Amino acid sequence: MKKGLIVLLAIILVIIICAGWFIGRYNNIQKEKVNVESAWAQVQNVYQTRYDLVPNLVEIVQGAANFEKSTLTQVTEARAKAGGSLNLPPEALTNPQAFQAFQQSQAGLSDALSRLMVVVERYPELKANQNFLAFQSQLEGIENRIRTERMRYNDAAKKFNQLIVTFPNNIIASIIKVKPFQFFQAEESAQKAPKVQFD
Repeated sequence: MKKGLIVLLAIILVIIICAGWFIGRYNNIQKEKVNVESAWAQVQNVYQTRYDLVPNLVEIVQGAANFEKSTLTQVTEARAKAGGSLNLPPEALTNPQAFQAFQQSQAGLSDALSRLMVVVERYPELKANQNFLAFQSQLEGIENRIRTERMRYNDAAKKFNQLIVTFPNNIIASIIKVKPFQFFQAEESAQKAPKVQFD
């Protein structure tokens, strides 16, 4: 009778140890997943700030006489497209197509704003406008924050992705059907060398 009780207690102890080990690994995966989602929320927050700034910037620029309407139209259209993807849900972060579509729409707005800033150089009244200069400064700060938050998101995603592919976490990740997060990639335009022209 004592021998059977000892065997039963040993089996129960092994089950408790295995369950504790599994729970610990599971909780670690979930904690890192929350860290990635938190970093993603910060990325969305900064993109939202830029999105909210664009109408005021466009309004100031529209006041300039003979300003190129096509440039403003491109900015407005790019903003509308980027706004449609701002609320990308966390589960889409593991979907390469959804993530790439988000990145492309935001890159479109970045490109349109860059073109706007280049065109503005031809308008001395805008370059002297204090409201425009304040918005331009805010926009530059937001673009820097976007780069920073994207880098933090990529770091959190890298840590999570490494966690779920290493043994024995990969077994638990496959059981609970966890997928790796996508990374922000360099824009296509960054792959090309800039053209330098000397007058």
